[in-house]
Amino acid sequence: MPDIKNPALGDNWFPSRWGADDELGAGNLLGPHKVLGASRLIKTGEMISLGFPYRSGMPLSPGRTFALKMPGGPTGGPEGRLSRTVYNDDFIAAEIGQVGTHMDALGHLGGEISYPCGHCEALVYNGNKLSDIWTPCGLKKLGIEKAPIFFTRGVLLDVQALFDEPLRNGFEITPDHLNSCLERQGMDRDGWLAPGDVVLIRTGHGSRFFSEAETWYEGAPGLGLAAAEFLSALQPVVVGADNFAVDVVPSIDPDLVLPCHQHLIMRHGIYLHEGMNLDALAESGRYEFVYAFAPLRIEGATGSPGTPFALL
Repeated sequence: MPDIKNPALGDNWFPSRWGADDELGAGNLLGPHKVLGASRLIKTGEMISLGFPYRSGMPLSPGRTFALKMPGGPTGGPEGRLSRTVYNDDFIAAEIGQVGTHMDALGHLGGEISYPCGHCEALVYNGNKLSDIWTPCGLKKLGIEKAPIFFTRGVLLDVQALFDEPLRNGFEITPDHLNSCLERQGMDRDGWLAPGDVVLIRTGHGSRFFSEAETWYEGAPGLGLAAAEFLSALQPVVVGADNFAVDVVPSIDPDLVLPCHQHLIMRHGIYLHEGMNLDALAESGRYEFVYAFAPLRIEGATGSPGTPFALL
């Protein structure tokens, strides 16, 4: 076992509670019982998108790309003497799993671990060595194709509403803030989140998604490590936020970069949903809902784009 000094991971963080070969992580908490339980929350049948559109001009982390091109106008045709059928295709070039609204795969993020002998190596969820699973064409294990389809109970914690305005960049959300949300929203502090539920954090950073696209990745309000520990103890399957990292950026401790990522993904196998659009959900006044998302099954990919949505 490595000589771990990282408080985001603690001691004996692998093998996973689901076994040394597990690749599903907290997805193991899902099942028909969660689908049936969540379906009882549907009252009006209204659906609310929890994602932003993908388009030129959206925020991009430095070094990442999104471009859509139409290869011909039309791309093909006309075909058929009478129908004269034409069609359009598109070509997208992007870090498709890591731009805009996206979910992180369990193989997306890891950490370099130092052993007592002085040897270092990068590990990811369940103690997998990155050198064993990385290839130029994708991950051999822990790719997004191993993630489940999500249809489960979701809970919104509207931290922005505590302050009546979007939180400033670098604002650390603590367990006290999350408890204050529960009180404000009239939710019982005991039993408000069950294993396999989803919790979404509204910071207000999503309101800047297009209006401040050029600087959106320069910093963000988000969870501190103590808040991530508070949530992980309740065993959610997904933690999502309307910022780009779930973590507060910059990190409170410069020696701990993205500690919530490490704690939630590496230690607990909890999926992160980033860059979410939570304003319409907050405006609905519903803090409990069905969260639904089906990641694209791109084998070996580090994440998935797509449109998560709430059913009310």
